[in-house]
Amino acid sequence: MSAKNPRIALFASFSGAGGVERMLMNLVRGIASQGIPLDLVLVRAASPHLGELPDAVRIVRLRASHTLLAVPELVGYLRAERPIALLAAKDRAGRAAVLARVLAGTQTRLVLRLGTNLSRAMAERSTLARWLRYAPIRLLYPRLDQVIAVSQGVAEDTARIARLPGRKITVIRNPVITPDLAEMAAAPCPHRWLEPGQPPVLIGAGRLQRQKDFPTLLRAFAQVRAARDVRLIILGEGGARRELLTLARSLGVADALSLPGFQPNPYAFLARAAVFVLSSAWEGSPNVLTEAMALGVPVVSTNCPSGPAELLEDGRYGPLVPVGDVGALAAGILTMLDSPTPAAVVQGAVAEYEQGRSARRYLQVLGLSV
Repeated sequence: MSAKNPRIALFASFSGAGGVERMLMNLVRGIASQGIPLDLVLVRAASPHLGELPDAVRIVRLRASHTLLAVPELVGYLRAERPIALLAAKDRAGRAAVLARVLAGTQTRLVLRLGTNLSRAMAERSTLARWLRYAPIRLLYPRLDQVIAVSQGVAEDTARIARLPGRKITVIRNPVITPDLAEMAAAPCPHRWLEPGQPPVLIGAGRLQRQKDFPTLLRAFAQVRAARDVRLIILGEGGARRELLTLARSLGVADALSLPGFQPNPYAFLARAAVFVLSSAWEGSPNVLTEAMALGVPVVSTNCPSGPAELLEDGRYGPLVPVGDVGALAAGILTMLDSPTPAAVVQGAVAEYEQGRSARRYLQVLGLSV
């Protein structure tokens, strides 16, 4: 590949509408805005976030049904296109990319982006299950040129699991704050509860699954509602919907709960929240918490690994409470309802998460200077 046309590749699997896919698209747009041609090499391409790609981005769809089964096709891609660098998104893509580069015999620079605290995600698995997950990581990660972690917590966790030296891991904040964030937030009111004159609304967001621990949020909400006339909207979709509705009925708050599902523009909701609440059991770097802060919304979060303590500077910008502690979460929400952190203060805490700044740092690690 000519230095005048330094094409790079992003190897990933898009299989939903979650925050990871949204952040990857923010990164893609940020890189494209720097004038760098980019190939999206995809195992799966089932995501609404893939719409309206920049002209500099080309989609290369692989036929494999699983990331590790895509190795032979990825070998062919590397030999034919010879990108100057390949960025793999998530663990499986990173391991597949290592194998593909060895088989292809190319000099492509190989970088892996990691966005979750793996040891916490695996904490409840058996010893055998953890060994089966960690062994290939320890075998293959040393062959990567660099690992990008989305938070210091993820960096430290990865260094322990993969037994990598600190110099092989770089922390780069997610490209959360995009040029159109404010415009999307100012869109017409998306829910009647968020119209002027309505009671305050708490908002949570994320896939309806165990990691987000929305049952703790619901129980905390029930305590808050006993003291305040408030409502709760949880954005997102997932397998726990029925469980959450059942719990809400048992707590007597079903009439004050709305589950509107996936929203292509969550920012119009977030910008009108009285408080955004993150109740997760674990994260990598919680994008929706960052987005809420970028919009100046008061926030409360569990002190889960990893990310919230870094974002909130150990509670300076909003309450941090123990994971699963219903009473502490309710108390934090009440604190923010009574004495919200000023919008300008909250926004100033997340300046590092600007799209262009993040994209330029990624390009530096990928071996390009812009």
